[in-house]
Amino acid sequence: MTAKGTFDITVWTPQPPVHERDGVTIQLVTLNKTWHGDLTGSSVVTMLTATTPVEDSRSYVAMERFEGTLHGRSGSFVVQHDGVSDAGAQSTLVRVVPESATGELRGLRGQIGISIAPDGTHSYTFDHTL
Repeated sequence: MTAKGTFDITVWTPQPPVHERDGVTIQLVTLNKTWHGDLTGSSVVTMLTATTPVEDSRSYVAMERFEGTLHGRSGSFVVQHDGVSDAGAQSTLVRVVPESATGELRGLRGQIGISIAPDGTHSYTFDHTL
């Protein structure tokens, strides 16, 4: 199955850098999202970022817990993020943590593709099985 929609980042809270040297910064960031479309609800993200002196070269890993509904089924699940921007060429893998789903979403598996429009709108495509 495929779910589609958009999400908004409602809170972005960077913590003081964990480590800084030679223009490279490692930093913890927490954020909240609101999801719209086939996936409706909210999520909390704990993200670790690495930025470099080259603005378009950076990386992040994150864990995100979603609570809400997927195609009308309620529950929660966790996804793991792995994202890299190499001189602007972006690669992101966001997948459901096995056995993390609760409620009517138990057994959920899948990957979420994220795209950002020029106007800053975040959209998703969630290919999944339940």
